[in-house]
Amino acid sequence: MDKENIKGAVQNIKGKIEEVAGKVLGDKDLELHGKADQLAGAVRDAVGTAKDSVKDAVKDANKV
Repeated sequence: MDKENIKGAVQNIKGKIEEVAGKVLGDKDLELHGKADQLAGAVRDAVGTAKDSVKDAVKDANKV
């Protein structure tokens, strides 16, 4: 697991909390900011997964 995966998961959780808080408080800006954080977290997680895949491919190529 890459650091980006962890940072993405944290950002996703933070976004979910903001989204729920925005809904509860009736604050559309907070709710939208939370959704944006969730999206950014998902992208960051995908980047981490891609980095892991590249690292694994390089390790496998070096074994040959």
